[in-house]
Amino acid sequence: MKRIALIFTLCLIISSAFAQDLSLYKKENFIVGADTIKYRILYPENYNSAKKYPILFFLHGRGESGNDNEKQLTHGAKMFLTDSFRKSFSAIVIFPQCAEESYWANVEIEAINTKRFFTFVKGGESTKSMSLLLKLTDYFVSQPSADQSKIYVGGLSMGGMGTFEILRRKPKTFAAAFAICGGDNIANAKKYKNVPLWIFHGGLDDVVNPQLSYSVFRELRTLGHEPKYTIYPKANHNSWDSAFAEPELLPWLFSHKK
Repeated sequence: MKRIALIFTLCLIISSAFAQDLSLYKKENFIVGADTIKYRILYPENYNSAKKYPILFFLHGRGESGNDNEKQLTHGAKMFLTDSFRKSFSAIVIFPQCAEESYWANVEIEAINTKRFFTFVKGGESTKSMSLLLKLTDYFVSQPSADQSKIYVGGLSMGGMGTFEILRRKPKTFAAAFAICGGDNIANAKKYKNVPLWIFHGGLDDVVNPQLSYSVFRELRTLGHEPKYTIYPKANHNSWDSAFAEPELLPWLFSHKK
């Protein structure tokens, strides 16, 4: 019984420490008229509003949509809480949350049996969540503490699709980006062909076909741009686990400036 009690106590301590870490992401709301986008924001250690900092926007996947302002931290948030990140990259990290009834990207999704098929729109109006995200981006980029030469975006699954979308809508804003298991209409690629980009996908992905990422990669090469492209042959949809473990991902991202 003592051993069980000890294990239970350790689990509580670990759980408490994890929750405390995530609490470093401050809960905020960005309101535009009658609409609101919720987001969590992590400021650097010893943040000084008189200084300028890089800003990274991280876009979550479909499963983390909602309005609780918590689920969007499920994947990726811990990566920016490590001592190595906090000491090496003094940056502001923002996790916006997409509403359940909306989507980051302008894409038509059809489910047939157990498969989902994505048809990405060329151009078109942005979704409500993307429209709010664009305004949120403008707001933070215009702040005195923003280093406008070092603004970044990245995301996974729906957020990977959203990364391509926000890049084509604001190609001059971002210094670099990464997209994990996402996709886009290749006709949009010319809009962000000059943005340094790292594309990831799992070779066994049965949720978002890896061909969607490869098509963007191939089109960018055709346009004269050579993005980084990594496919994990044995990974399924959760290829973000492998991408987050890439030791060069964050150094590569933050090495770029406009």
